[in-house]
Amino acid sequence: METREDLINISKTIFYSTVFNETLSDPKRKYVYYDVAIELPPKIVSDGMWGNNTHGSLPTNSTMPVLELQILTIFIITQCFHTILKRLGFPYLISQVLAGLVLGPSLNIEALKKHKNLLFPYGSEDLLSLVSAYGYALFLFLNGVKMDFSMIIRTGKKAWTIALCSLLVPTCLGLFIFYHFMDYWKDKLGEFEGEKLPVVVIAHSGCSFPVMASLLSDLEILNSELGRLALSAGLVMDVLNSIGSGLGTSIVSSLKTDSSDHDPNKGVALATFSVLKFVGFLVLVILTRPAMNWFVRKTPEGRPVKKIYTYLVMFMAFFLGLIGMFSRQSVLAGFLIFGLVVPEGPPLGSELIKQLDLFATWFLLPIFVTSCAMKVDISRHIDSKLILVMVGIIVAVHLLKILITVGICCYCKIPKTDGLCLALMLSCKGVVDFCTLVFLHDAMILSREQLTIMAISVLMLGSIAPIGVKAIYDPSRKYAGYQKRNILNLKPNSELKVVACVHKPFHIGSMKNALEICCPTSSNPLVVHVLHLMELIGRSSPIFISHRLQERVGSGHFNYSEDVIVAFDLFEHDYAGNVSVSTYTAVSPSRFMHDDVCYLALDKLASIIILPFHLKWTEDGIVESTDDNIRTLNSKVLEKAPCSVGILVSRGSSISSYDKPIRPIAMIFLGGSDDREALCLAKRTIKEGANTLIVYHLVSSNNNEQTNWDLMLDDEVLKGVKGYYGHVENVTYEKVAIEDPSETTAFISEIANQHDFIIVGRRNGIKSSQTAALESWTEFPELGVIADLLASSDTNTKASILVVQQQQQMHKSRAHHT
Repeated sequence: METREDLINISKTIFYSTVFNETLSDPKRKYVYYDVAIELPPKIVSDGMWGNNTHGSLPTNSTMPVLELQILTIFIITQCFHTILKRLGFPYLISQVLAGLVLGPSLNIEALKKHKNLLFPYGSEDLLSLVSAYGYALFLFLNGVKMDFSMIIRTGKKAWTIALCSLLVPTCLGLFIFYHFMDYWKDKLGEFEGEKLPVVVIAHSGCSFPVMASLLSDLEILNSELGRLALSAGLVMDVLNSIGSGLGTSIVSSLKTDSSDHDPNKGVALATFSVLKFVGFLVLVILTRPAMNWFVRKTPEGRPVKKIYTYLVMFMAFFLGLIGMFSRQSVLAGFLIFGLVVPEGPPLGSELIKQLDLFATWFLLPIFVTSCAMKVDISRHIDSKLILVMVGIIVAVHLLKILITVGICCYCKIPKTDGLCLALMLSCKGVVDFCTLVFLHDAMILSREQLTIMAISVLMLGSIAPIGVKAIYDPSRKYAGYQKRNILNLKPNSELKVVACVHKPFHIGSMKNALEICCPTSSNPLVVHVLHLMELIGRSSPIFISHRLQERVGSGHFNYSEDVIVAFDLFEHDYAGNVSVSTYTAVSPSRFMHDDVCYLALDKLASIIILPFHLKWTEDGIVESTDDNIRTLNSKVLEKAPCSVGILVSRGSSISSYDKPIRPIAMIFLGGSDDREALCLAKRTIKEGANTLIVYHLVSSNNNEQTNWDLMLDDEVLKGVKGYYGHVENVTYEKVAIEDPSETTAFISEIANQHDFIIVGRRNGIKSSQTAALESWTEFPELGVIADLLASSDTNTKASILVVQQQQQMHKSRAHHT
């Protein structure tokens, strides 16, 4: 039989421990007493292979090797789970928690106990949690930095109503039931578990804004209409829940401190004083805002802030976290509240996220979540009554939230499926909720059994919400082409509505030239909606600004799109009476920008969207820069746009219409819907003799590729340039016989430098003998074969090229999705 000394020294690790006297265990409070021994001074680093037999051969006897081995093991197990689960749509949190369950007491396999004791000796989990807790504190701080707190003021009545009803109705109803029948619950479940049931109601009634923002980002609906509504409602719920929890924590802590003193007046006075301290802490945090605004003002526009400023902000974060603890709040609350005060976005907020996000969110935070999950023991026996009651509470709370949310959405004439998706989003749980449960258990507010049940509920809700929303909600369905919105179907002498997108300052000139080509006149007016697209950095919520409405967004003094506004206001002034310009700014993640573009085009009933190409050329015809984000955006807009789309390729020609009154424009026509749309646009360029137009009609003796119906439609559109309705002086129609791709390439090279502006159709998916062999050599499929030849570095031209794709009809969109 093993002696006490044998048990203590059975694993040579940092701490030597064993349960030495079961009679000292307290079965009522479920405490277990340990006999712990530690060597002083403790060894931090192993002596390595050259050490003696006691220490050199046992790296687990030193703190740093044990910590490194724990982190390595956690990441290996987490990635193994995530490699499988991400294909099924499960979030990263599930893999982190499962890793903790494997390494903790939940996986109760006798053969693994010895190895677990070596890897996680008694007390080492505290060191791991302490190190990784810095990551969680920084995670909350960064989420506070990303959060635009002024958004809660601009939130509409719809979001406020949904948030208040979804939060307050389940909370108030649940608290009334459990406090009214408190004796009954204590009798059935025991005094401790019965008293803590209201905590279960409050925990599941609320919603965490960081979890909501992360969910919407993963689902790629962050700046969709439903995503914006969910983000606004989630922010209101989180703020209200945080304020209530903060004040409640402060008051309860004061009352517990005075539990030995039976003077109720003194208890109330201490509670009031504690609340005043909390308010004073908030005032102290707010007073740091002017200093950070000074950091922003001292930073030149477009430049990152100095390192010393970010260091000072981090010092203030740790200092105010400490002050928050003295105000009877947790250190984490201090970090989060201070993060809300930091000016979001560039330059300060974006620089903090750039420096800390990788280390905190993607390195330390997963370790912290796994270390929290190691405290959960799902193998532990749980009373069936407790399971039944808690599961009933959780199901009832979320069913009530779903019914309330769907009911309000139906009243606001929001589709029921969208209301159900919104309810699932507001019920989603994530990393913040899981870690909060573990903190409540550590503070002895939740028993281990209650922690286990609620942890499982977080995992289930965190999985059901993203999978359910992804299955039900399709944000692109509203862009489907039920109505014809293109240039071909415009009535004669009607206004042309264009959404013109701008990313960089050098896009302004080329976009103005393309709009001038449209030849706005009193009989053919031009309505332009200019959308300046900016990447979202240092914020969690996207921004959409209408500058005509003079919207004020955010709490900073950042001037959005000033150069774009001035340039296009001058353009409107130059064509007074013929052009109407509205300017907008959309600040969103690059992978979601297409939603802003498509939504604006849908809302404004635009006939065409014009996008800049992702390459920039020098005056010598050399590619100066490329932007893959713009290219990805263009491809997504081509796929989902609710109207026709044009991609503008500027090869260096920046001559304005005022410098060159009559401009030679070419249109290359092969046939098909895209070419017919492009030709209709080309016809608008010759109104009132503003430009000269040459239409090159490339024909082949083999016309089997096109149906008779397509040939008839092509011929009908070409009648206007063939002189069928009378000769037009500034239009030339030229029929060119092209039989094979080599002749096509030679022809393009010949005419490429004879025109300032060339309009072509994309002709996506159309097979032709003139271009078939060239498709495999196409470098930019989004341009089509002809435009790709014109944009090639082998082609000598300085002309601007506009590639046109006609609106994709509904049956094509459905075929693509299936």
